[in-house]
Amino acid sequence: MNKKLFIVKGTILFFAMTLLGTTMIAVMNLEEAFAPTSFRAPPAITGDNIYVAWWTNNTANGNEEVNFRASNDGGQTFGDKINLSNTTNSDSSNVEIESDADSIVVSWWETNQTSTTPVMRVSNDNGATFGSVLRLAPNGTIGVSEDEETEEE
Repeated sequence: MNKKLFIVKGTILFFAMTLLGTTMIAVMNLEEAFAPTSFRAPPAITGDNIYVAWWTNNTANGNEEVNFRASNDGGQTFGDKINLSNTTNSDSSNVEIESDADSIVVSWWETNQTSTTPVMRVSNDNGATFGSVLRLAPNGTIGVSEDEETEEE
């Protein structure tokens, strides 16, 4: 099955076409109100698992946040939105996503008045849960995000 994901005016359109010529088209609005600053929603597709990550400032704290949704049935349905960044002192943007079987890696940049830091979160259960935010420091060490030390998710 050939699967593609497109963004059309804030709605994510999932298009699937079988090799036998039968065409199915499903439209799902994964984020009811995509903010104008959400320029892309990169997908990762592994078998029937479709993972989508995006950033938006349509959040309670007014910061840019990284969000995630997963489908485990080829895009017929998607689970609840998960705020992966959940930061209060920085903006989260430029999200990238990659998957391989049950594992998903989502990375993005955290930016505040003094720094821009790459971070990531990893799921090993098809996006049901994610580990802590990992800060990818310039010297090669990995540490828990400062926001996560003071906030509960």
